[in-house]
Amino acid sequence: MQITAIILAAGKGTRMKSALPKPLHAVGGRPMLAWSIDAAKAAGAQKIVTVLGPDSD
Repeated sequence: MQITAIILAAGKGTRMKSALPKPLHAVGGRPMLAWSIDAAKAAGAQKIVTVLGPDSD
């Protein structure tokens, strides 16, 4: 059975008073998104889908 992880990373970070998107803010020296991806891999996900906001490049 293949495990697929879906990570919601569309936060703008407006309540954080920052122009940087929330998933890219550093926590412990790494972007928040990196922590989520590593957790999905550690949980055994073979495929990771990231849902980004409409203004993402």
